Amino acid sequence: MSTIPACPSCTKENTYQDGDLYICADCFHEWSVNGSAIGELGEMGVGIVRDVNGNPLADGDSVILIKDLKVKGSSTVLKKGTKVKSIRLGNASDGHEVDCRMEVGNFMLKAEFLKKA
Repeated sequence: MSTIPACPSCTKENTYQDGDLYICADCFHEWSVNGSAIGELGEMGVGIVRDVNGNPLADGDSVILIKDLKVKGSSTVLKKGTKVKSIRLGNASDGHEVDCRMEVGNFMLKAEFLKKA
């Protein structure tokens, strides 16, 4: 059993040690071995939102969907490869960090399904 603790941010156990830091491979949260978080904060103290490849996202960026996403409560499917322009970052507690407008409507998406264009 590994002695590396689970991520304090997302609580997943996919973490590894890199020198004096623990790093979560799922949410890219970093914290020191002694337990203090490494401050990775953007404007206004909001955490940095990263795409599936670990690239930081900002308001106004363009992103591409990396998989088909079924819209809950609808028969609409957002297709893989769809480019979304001018995203806005939100601070959603349910993990939907990105607000965007598409031809079929406005959506809140998780950054784990997006890559920076």
